[in-house]
Amino acid sequence: MTALEPRDADVPRLIEDLDAPGVAKPAPPEGVLGRTYRALSIGIVSVVFLIAFEATAVGTAMPVAARELHGIPLYAFAFSAYFTTSLFAMVLSGQWADRHGPLAPLAAGISAFGAGLLLSGTAGTMWLFIAGRAVQGLGGGLVIVALYVVIGRAYPERLRPSIMAAFAASWVIPSVVGPLAAGSVTEHLGWRWVFIGIPVLVVFPLALALPEIRRKASGPADPAVAAEGFDRRRIALALAISLGAGLLQYAGQELTWLSLLPAVAGAALLVPAIRGLLPHGTWRAARGLPAVVLLRGVAAGSFIAAESFVPLMLVTQRGLSPTLAGLSLAAGGGTWALGSYVQSRPRVEPYRGRLMVGAMVLVALSVAAAPAVLIDAVPVWTVAVAWGFGCFGMGLVIASTSVLLLKLSAPEEAGANSAALQISDGLSNVLLLAAGGAAFAALGGGTMDAAHEAATTTSHPAAFAVVFFPMAAVALAGAWVAARVQERRVVPD
Repeated sequence: MTALEPRDADVPRLIEDLDAPGVAKPAPPEGVLGRTYRALSIGIVSVVFLIAFEATAVGTAMPVAARELHGIPLYAFAFSAYFTTSLFAMVLSGQWADRHGPLAPLAAGISAFGAGLLLSGTAGTMWLFIAGRAVQGLGGGLVIVALYVVIGRAYPERLRPSIMAAFAASWVIPSVVGPLAAGSVTEHLGWRWVFIGIPVLVVFPLALALPEIRRKASGPADPAVAAEGFDRRRIALALAISLGAGLLQYAGQELTWLSLLPAVAGAALLVPAIRGLLPHGTWRAARGLPAVVLLRGVAAGSFIAAESFVPLMLVTQRGLSPTLAGLSLAAGGGTWALGSYVQSRPRVEPYRGRLMVGAMVLVALSVAAAPAVLIDAVPVWTVAVAWGFGCFGMGLVIASTSVLLLKLSAPEEAGANSAALQISDGLSNVLLLAAGGAAFAALGGGTMDAAHEAATTTSHPAAFAVVFFPMAAVALAGAWVAARVQERRVVPD
């Protein structure tokens, strides 16, 4: 025993000294709402809350807007315009944030998002309305990638699962309140106020978040290294991926021989762009980061493509009103947040990989179970139950892919890798929605417009089955991808 080691008899006295008044005790670790992170956490979660509210509220007001602007034939472009421009903005935001910090792209994104809402809300023609949605997409793409970079820089690794869970929780209230609030505003004040009113709410999160981001996450990742210029090749690839996705979306809606031309052109643009923007090995699910990026697309695309047809199926096949059909999915917001919360618990970390595999199996079973309501003897509420379980699985997977991406990324690569994750997410939504929509229309499915206007449709049950079952198969394939997100541990001899 050395002189520096306490004897057994000294231990009680040392404990008493630590408990004595005036002796500083180690402070417990701060959480995301601790004094250091409170303003930043509330600010960026408020940004996500507004994006969630916009997504649910605008979807409710959109059919009325299209009808009043005599733009029903262009209805789908109001959605695809947002996704296609956001794909380009994600790459731009990744480079911008990596080279100069996330503050500027986040501020520019929120401004563009608000400007797009105002442009759509004051539009006199459908094409101007679509232009506003495209500006919104630019803003949304800039914001979501910049937020990931903020998390990677401002929060220690132990807090990242918690802030991701908070992002998921911020969708719960909008998923329930958004459709009801937007429906009431549309009915009493007009659809334009749904778009015009949201930008006013942007002031609060800006006032909270931007000063904290400036203090904790501004500037380049390594100030000692001179900032590089933008990679023009990647910017060109981002533009190609947006144009290619838009052409494929158009071809999937037209379903004529002439639509093969834009389909071929879209594929010719997409393939090299995807290879250049996603990590090497993504399409073969190489272990680690490539598998994480691929899993995000497989999970998001299969689930969202199926979810978009659930309200239409309930309206046309079981006679529900559009409002009730939409609200049948509202409980999923809570179970999604619960799944995100579960993955944020420290004791779950050693089992994250296996948890993600099980979650993808749960998503696949949920998607496969939804078309059971095509049988009249099956109660309608079974869709809400099945979708609740599916959303729980999605909450586990989506938040976990975000956590793993930041864990596997160097600080100077967080923006580019976050952009790749979001590109995989957005692009899979566009492609699988286009594929599902084409199969649905080919088997005699009714149009979305008819469903929103509660008109009679001639949808055949098989048209829905051909959407849900292939998407369930894609989700099941995601279970295999999920088994590869964590690199093999090398056991020393």
